[in-house]
Order: sequence, then C-alpha cells, then structure tokens
Amino acid sequence: MRDCYLKKNIDFQRVYKKRNINGNRHITVFYRKNDLPTKRVGFTITKKIGNAVVRNKLKRRLREIYKSNFDLLKDGYDYVFVMKKSAVDLSYQDLNNSFVHICKKLR
Repeated sequence: MRDCYLKKNIDFQRVYKKRNINGNRHITVFYRKNDLPTKRVGFTITKKIGNAVVRNKLKRRLREIYKSNFDLLKDGYDYVFVMKKSAVDLSYQDLNNSFVHICKKLR
C-alpha cells in the first residue's frame, strides 16, 4: 500500500469542482476520476469544529481508519473526506463504521 494524499489546494479544488458528492450523517465525500493507477485521498476539517487539538485528533483517526480500510476505495480516483460537526463526539469504532458505510456506497 502506497500512501497517496492530496496536499495542494489546487488538487482539492479540482475534486470539489467536479461536484460528485456522497455521504452520511458524519462524513461527506467528494470524488473525481484522476487518470492515475492509484487512489489519492485528502481530509478536510473546518475551523468551525473544535480547536486545533480536536481537529488534529480527528484527522489522525481518519488517516488510521483509511489505512485499515484502504482496499474499500477504487483505484483511479481522488477522494476528499469532509468531516461534519457530529463526527467530533464519535468513538473510534463509530467513526470507522461511518467511513466503511460511505466506502460501500461509493462502490
């Protein structure tokens, strides 16, 4: 598994511009075809959600959940996961279930 993350703002903007959206109560995902043999992923948490400590904790959890469920997402796509305010209070297991639920919806 090779970790490919979206890092540049322009990459995030390309995904948002395509307007392919899916999600559930806790996470919204934007996606677009990237014409690469691998998938790339980015995580967004707005400043409206907690302080920096809370946002970083949530982002670390998401990265770990992504790594453990790497095979659920299709290759050849860029994904941007946007966290909603309700995700802050979730346990690790509930966040994992929410992530898996979205991945299954995308297939």
